[in-house]
Amino acid sequence: MSNDVKEIEILLVEDNPTDAELCIRALKKNNLANNLVWVKDGAEALDFLFATGAYSGRDVSCPPKVVLLDLRLPKVEGMEVLRRVKTDERTRAIPVVVLTSSKEDRDVAESYKLGVNSYISKPVEFDAFARTVSELGLYWLLVNRPPVLKR
Repeated sequence: MSNDVKEIEILLVEDNPTDAELCIRALKKNNLANNLVWVKDGAEALDFLFATGAYSGRDVSCPPKVVLLDLRLPKVEGMEVLRRVKTDERTRAIPVVVLTSSKEDRDVAESYKLGVNSYISKPVEFDAFARTVSELGLYWLLVNRPPVLKR
């Protein structure tokens, strides 16, 4: 990933390469994956969002339009990523959509308690999964109106 990309629309945080590829394919089908960054663990997601580590040259004043966040991640769990994003003034307004295989009521409740914008359980069936991701992308990138952040 080049650090000179100005506007990242989607940050996909997904450790499962199959699920990530399905997401990317579904978004590409609707021309929504041009400015997508895929990170494979929670630590890398935090580095990206806070411009640290491998992403230290990234401009934090250009946040993604939406973060698609899995909960079951290596290094730093998705709940901790969500907690850190929603408790930091610089990243609090970034929409976060949990896209996970977990259907646990406690995960849903905890995610909303921490400030998630939407919680989606990944459909098991391929076509349903692709349709869900496409609809998410269309909504968050084309329909939703995010706040204008002061830079």
